[in-house]
Amino acid sequence: MIIRSDYDLGVKMKLLNDNKQFEKALQLFDKHKKNKLQSFSSLMITQALKASTHLRDLQRGTSIHYLISSRINNDSYILASLIHFYINCGNMKTAQSIFDTAVKKSLSIYAAMMKGYIKNNQANKAMDLFHEINKPDEVIVILLFNTCAQLGTEEALNLAKRVSKEIPQLFYSNPRLLTSLLDVLIKCGDMEYAQLLFDRSTKKVLSMYGAMMNGYNKAKNPFKTLDVFHQMKMNGIEPNVISYTCVIQALSQMGDYSISESITEQMPSSIFVDNQIHNALIDMWAIHCYGLNGMGIQAVKLYHQIPSELINESTSICVINACSHSGLVDQARSIFLSIPMKTERIYTTMIDCLSRASFFDEAQQLILEYERLNSPVSQMYMALLSGARILKNIHLSQQIYDRMEQLFPQLTDRLTSAAIIVANVHGSLGEFDKASEIRAKLNESGAKKTIGLTSTAVNKQFYEFRAHDRSHPRTEEIHAEIKKISKELIDHGYQYDSSWITRTLNEDETDETVLWGHSERLAIAWNFVANPNTKRIQMKINLRICGDCHRAIKLIALIRKCEIIIRDANRIHHFHANGQCSCNDYF
Repeated sequence: MIIRSDYDLGVKMKLLNDNKQFEKALQLFDKHKKNKLQSFSSLMITQALKASTHLRDLQRGTSIHYLISSRINNDSYILASLIHFYINCGNMKTAQSIFDTAVKKSLSIYAAMMKGYIKNNQANKAMDLFHEINKPDEVIVILLFNTCAQLGTEEALNLAKRVSKEIPQLFYSNPRLLTSLLDVLIKCGDMEYAQLLFDRSTKKVLSMYGAMMNGYNKAKNPFKTLDVFHQMKMNGIEPNVISYTCVIQALSQMGDYSISESITEQMPSSIFVDNQIHNALIDMWAIHCYGLNGMGIQAVKLYHQIPSELINESTSICVINACSHSGLVDQARSIFLSIPMKTERIYTTMIDCLSRASFFDEAQQLILEYERLNSPVSQMYMALLSGARILKNIHLSQQIYDRMEQLFPQLTDRLTSAAIIVANVHGSLGEFDKASEIRAKLNESGAKKTIGLTSTAVNKQFYEFRAHDRSHPRTEEIHAEIKKISKELIDHGYQYDSSWITRTLNEDETDETVLWGHSERLAIAWNFVANPNTKRIQMKINLRICGDCHRAIKLIALIRKCEIIIRDANRIHHFHANGQCSCNDYF
């Protein structure tokens, strides 16, 4: 029989644990355990295990387990606490043993074990447990959604959707459950369904807004991220550090200085003390700092100033990438050789550096070196292929693609991207029939090519263009400005480079009409239509800028005496009013 005083002691221990005074909770337990252990309430024992868990004190928790071994099979709360304790102390084997020997498994026991599997990246085992449960409660459903989010597969997405339709309507009043459901939809790539669920939710909480903002950032849709942020503020919900981090990351994706400055000026000064905010701001203003902005020498200098104990995979990748974008191959080689533990990402970055500089034999040797002890990595071959594209080396391009088909037959998206690059190489050499043949095969297979999009902010409003876009309400003015700019270019000796046209022209088309319709040129024209005397234009492209556009924009900046900053998929280009680009034509 449990006496009242023991229950009161359990309440006191809970208060101490709630206030993170775990040692004091255990001291209270130790003080009263002598000769009274059998009468201790479940609350006292579970709170003692909870304190041991937070302290990661395996010895203390194990001794409690030994003392109460005679009564654990009859108490599901104690069993669940023990499982939770061993999992958090890194002893999955004992946790599994307790779970397997439990005669009657309650929902709390299932929940504890599912948490353990999720914590140890064993989502498939967590899903198997879920299928054993007849009537899951809200906690179990949340854990299922977390499991599906970790898996990120189409099967996991379908299961999460099915369960979400079968659970009682009452569950939807639980904001943690809704946030978990949004998270799985986002991580499985179904932003449309996530937005629908979010819009239908009558009581939105901070974590739900955060999930949506994070989702749109991952989907490379920063405009939507800011829309959600403004909705949150309009609904009277105060943003936290996570919210502001998402906003800063969205601004970083946009790459527009004036908008970034305007929004960050409105942020409360209290959030700027957070390290997470510091890192996000550094990324926003500098965006891998020197590397993406073509300042490789400064990046190398800074790297050598970093204490060796602080150098990790990320810093090594950043400096090699900076060398890659500035043609500093010798410096990259030296740094690469000095790295004691070379990871997959470090190898890939070095291969990209060598490929950009046309050191293909050396890049292929690095791939062979890596594959002696590891499985092949598709990104390494894509880096090699991109380098071959720059040199319009069709023999090497085809060779790399054929190798990728052998090694990665299941990576359809990656093979589609590779096939498009090969088709573009054929097209740039005037081999349009071969390019068309490759594209026709892709269309038959249902593969989708990424559409080139350019976004720009004009008078604090965001606009997005695709090639030959005519959806803008002032499209006639934009296209008139395009023709005006084209005439200015030609008057200055510019000739359109047909090698960047990768298809056969239609009867009513010319090199000029095809190339001037690229999305980045439409965005530039709109900036000049809206602000004829503008001295600074910023935009972002989701693909790599083409060589003809790069050459044209250098001349536009010179003629119009306007700085044009473009962030493409690879780097940031600063086109100066003197007609030069920060990349020194190395991109």
